[in-house]
Amino acid sequence: MTNTQLNQLSAGVIENEEVMPGICLMWLEAPEIAAVASPGQFVMLSCGGENLLRRPISIYQCLRETGLIALMYAVVGSGTNWLSKLQTGDSLSVLGPLGNGFRISEQSRHLLLLGGGLGIAPLRFLADEALKQGKQVSLIQGAKTELQVCPAHLLPEEASCHITTENGAMGRKGLITRHLAEFLADADQIIACGPMPMLKALSKESGLTQKDVQVSLEVRMACGLGICYGCAVKTTKGMKTVCHDGPVFDIQDIYWDEVKI
Repeated sequence: MTNTQLNQLSAGVIENEEVMPGICLMWLEAPEIAAVASPGQFVMLSCGGENLLRRPISIYQCLRETGLIALMYAVVGSGTNWLSKLQTGDSLSVLGPLGNGFRISEQSRHLLLLGGGLGIAPLRFLADEALKQGKQVSLIQGAKTELQVCPAHLLPEEASCHITTENGAMGRKGLITRHLAEFLADADQIIACGPMPMLKALSKESGLTQKDVQVSLEVRMACGLGICYGCAVKTTKGMKTVCHDGPVFDIQDIYWDEVKI
């Protein structure tokens, strides 16, 4: 779903806390963005100090009635470290919503959502919207260890949630793709977000060839507007920018052999 209404505003920080080791959840007052955002879209945040480039962050949750959006992000560099220091009452510049989001088919009854690592972030917003439409939602989140598993209270209660960890400390042992087959039979749409190796492995799953499969790509971005072509990927429809044409693509449209991992 595309949204052409773009806003740049100063958003007030309502809450900003670490919810997993190295992962923070920030609530912002941004009514202009909350009113028009779609699941799968993202915002670009100014990160103060010497951080000239904005940072792209997926919208994790959107409360239109109160004008609030939630952003889940990993603290991995100077920009996100600056974000993690913000406190209630602070403000920052936000640009968005940006990009093309997920499609929810009217004919779909059951959505299967696959979140690898921080790929869980845009799927919460999607799950909320699908549940409001009366869809059945199954959510599988994969993590290296139990420390990277999103806490249950941050996921929608109405969704059927499952966990895989690479070390087997929580849920099923192994990667998401190892356990995918048992969830496919009833799924009308499969929607995934996670590291490129996970998405590339998903593209090779034979059981998905007759399914509607959408993926949200995680790549480095600079402008966020499709101008600099720093996030371009090769698709069956030509070179496309992840920030403007994506981040959501049909899985069969990507030339996965040419995607950098």
